[in-house]
Formats: sequence, structure tokens, C-alpha cells
Amino acid sequence: MQIIMYLSIAVIAIAFLILVIYLSKTLKSLQITLESVSKTLSGLEGQLDGVTRETTALLQKTNVLAEDIQQKSENLNSVVHAVKEVGESVRGFNNSIKRITSSVNDQLEENQDRISQVVQWSQVLLELKDKWKMRKQAHEIVEDKSVPQKVSKQEPQKKWIRSRN
Repeated sequence: MQIIMYLSIAVIAIAFLILVIYLSKTLKSLQITLESVSKTLSGLEGQLDGVTRETTALLQKTNVLAEDIQQKSENLNSVVHAVKEVGESVRGFNNSIKRITSSVNDQLEENQDRISQVVQWSQVLLELKDKWKMRKQAHEIVEDKSVPQKVSKQEPQKKWIRSRN
């Protein structure tokens, strides 16, 4: 029985030794893994710092851009307001032109008889003027025929003399 007991203690000791060896290997593997995780976290921390700086710079640029857009929007609003006022002015001008045109048309309709009389009288005056011109021309032609004209018998002077060589 003692042998069984010694064998049992030996088996327990061997089992405990195997357990310690595997536990040691597991802890060593865990240590390597934790060191790798530590290095990864250090690198990640550095990258996170870089991303944080870039994000801060991007946020500042975004704020500047938002302010610029706000200013340009306000400027554009003033331009739109000015264009609206110009449109209203043009509309008022068009209404004035319509009223003036309507007034002129009304006056033309009221004075159409007078205008037609003026046109008729002007046509009569133009016809009288044409007849008077024709009589005057006819009278001048008759006078020209009755007055004898002097004929010049001088030979024209030569301006260019050609020499024959």
C-alpha cells in the first residue's frame, strides 16, 4: 500500500509538474501577447494623437469656411435685394410706359379727325409746291431758249506735251 501511495504521490507530482510547465508556457505566451498589445496600443496612441491634431486643424478650417460662407451669403442676400429693387423699378417704369401709351392712343383717337385733316392739307400743300416747282422750271427753260449763248472758239490748252524720240 505504501507503494501505491508513493506511486500516487509521484503521479500527482508529475501531473503537478506538467501543469506548472503548461501554465508557465501559457503565461509566457500571454506575456508575449500582452507586450504585442502594449506596442500596438502605443502605436495606436501615436496615431490617435496625429488624428486628433488633423481633426482639430480640419475643424478650424471648417469654422473659417463656415464664416466665409456666412459672409458671402449675406453679401449675396444684399445683391438679391438690389436685384429685386431693380425689378420693381423696371415694373414701375413699364407701368408708366403703358399709361403714357394708353394716354397717347386715347388722344389719337380723340383727335383722329384733326390729324386726318392736317394730313390732307399737308398733301395739298405738297402738291402745290410740286406744281410751283414745275412751273418755275418750265419758265426757266423758256428764258434759256430766248437768250443766245456765247460760244467760245478758243482751243483748249494742252497741259501735257509729249515728245517723240
